[in-house]
Amino acid sequence: MKNDLKKNLLKYKSLLGLIVLCIVVAIISPRFLTVSNIKNVLTQVSVNTVIAVGMTFVILTGGIDLSVGSTLAICGAVAAAITKGTGNVFMAIVVSLIIGAVVGFINGFFVSKGKIQAFIVTLATMTIFRGVTQVYTNGTPISGLGKDFGVIGNKTLLQIPIPVVITIVVFLIAYYVLSETRYGRYLYALGGNEDSARLSGINTNRTKTAVYIISGITAAISGIIVTSRIGSASATAGVGYELDAIAAVVLGGTSLSGGEGSVAGTIIGALIIGVLNNGLNLMNVSPYYQLIVKGLVILLAVMIDKKNK
Repeated sequence: MKNDLKKNLLKYKSLLGLIVLCIVVAIISPRFLTVSNIKNVLTQVSVNTVIAVGMTFVILTGGIDLSVGSTLAICGAVAAAITKGTGNVFMAIVVSLIIGAVVGFINGFFVSKGKIQAFIVTLATMTIFRGVTQVYTNGTPISGLGKDFGVIGNKTLLQIPIPVVITIVVFLIAYYVLSETRYGRYLYALGGNEDSARLSGINTNRTKTAVYIISGITAAISGIIVTSRIGSASATAGVGYELDAIAAVVLGGTSLSGGEGSVAGTIIGALIIGVLNNGLNLMNVSPYYQLIVKGLVILLAVMIDKKNK
């Protein structure tokens, strides 16, 4: 009985952590449980969640993608420029997603074909595409995007904020791919043991490249949401977002060594970060201290996870 209870506690530790955190924040600040605040938390969390879902695919293979913040910035800037120049929101979205996929392909190509460590490749592309965004925008924000583009980040659908709706759709697609498709099984096999996966007939290069393309697309989606919410695109958009995405994945129980984890856990991890940020804001805690608290929570989560393996 005790062993079963312990297994269940370990299995759902992220969810239990989220519930406890919500209870503590609600006790300290009753404003937390208001409908408007819950909607605000979910909307704010949506950007990091979408990026983190793509990051989960990468980390499941034992990789990492540090370029998602820069990808968000360049995709948001391009979407803003097209919208401002043509008024065609659909074209802006499509081109932005294509650019995200191209950035992901570049990362995947050098990681899989070039046999360069993912950390090095994505660190390089993080810098390169941040520079490309600076050049593209000339260091100035692109604004005046119109009401149609603003719908994506600021309106609701059936009383649910559209960014939250987009997040739910991305999550459902990712969940299906990982749990119900052959490709999903390939990812877990690749992360568990790449040599064994290759010997069993899995095209590891193609599988590995695809996860970076997925990560690039999810970063592009987040770039569109951020740009729409703010009403402008900036070359500094997305700075530090890669760290929050990685933190969400880790807090959700996905192993950084690959082969173990889920997008459901990632959603919970992103919510933990979102609730923590919101709670600290409601308590008027200085942003400087918030960074310290967030870092300590992530470190504690990793230590607990490592201890129980």
